[in-house]
Amino acid sequence: MKNLKKRLQNGETLHGCWLNTGSSLTAEIVGLAGFDWVLIDLEHGAGSEKDVLYQLQALEHTPTAAIVRVESSESQRIHRVLDMGAEGVMCPKIQNPEGAQKLVQGLHYPPFGGRGVAKMVRATGFGQHFQEYYDNSRANILGIAQIETVEVLNHLDAVANTDGVDVLFIGPADLSMELGIFGQFDHPVFRDAVRATCEAARKAGKAVGILFFNTNEYQAYHELGIRFIACGSDATFVAEGARTMAKKLNELRPS
Repeated sequence: MKNLKKRLQNGETLHGCWLNTGSSLTAEIVGLAGFDWVLIDLEHGAGSEKDVLYQLQALEHTPTAAIVRVESSESQRIHRVLDMGAEGVMCPKIQNPEGAQKLVQGLHYPPFGGRGVAKMVRATGFGQHFQEYYDNSRANILGIAQIETVEVLNHLDAVANTDGVDVLFIGPADLSMELGIFGQFDHPVFRDAVRATCEAARKAGKAVGILFFNTNEYQAYHELGIRFIACGSDATFVAEGARTMAKKLNELRPS
């Protein structure tokens, strides 16, 4: 574990990005680039659970902590990526406190949750460090609930106060879509939803996160108290780099 949860609890601003190509090589490249954390995306990314394993192995020797976004709050999905060695789990479309509690149940062993016990897994050094992993799992494993529906806006305080939910992570695309203002991140309705999320998290002593692709948005979100910040993805880094180089070469092409 790379102390991601403890750093967040200490008030640090932590920077991350998405990994959505399913590639262990790009995971390693991004892990060495200077981010505090990366998110391996099983919801929309190109990779499978097997690819998650390879990406976690590639990230192991980098300073960057690995989080996995699962497709749903089904316990089996959560158990599996934690057993592989994920330091945290993000769950999409948490709607209410019941959904938040279901996420937490998957994150933690009894008596705090319902996570199944398996010693011979990568997270425990294949059985060598199970007791240490078990004793520190609550303090180390980061639980991230995505705030991206209209329904959850009616339950922000309850979700934020769920023990085991550490971060309320705003999903701008889905949230703006549900609000009927897709992509309008400066719209007053979207801004009100962001502020309400930040206020609920502040009262509960929890962190707020968000993903964006334009660094010009950084200051505004940071001033609202958002400290778990993601910008870009491995796919966008490759695409933008390729387009930039192709454009430069085309400009140099003799007429």
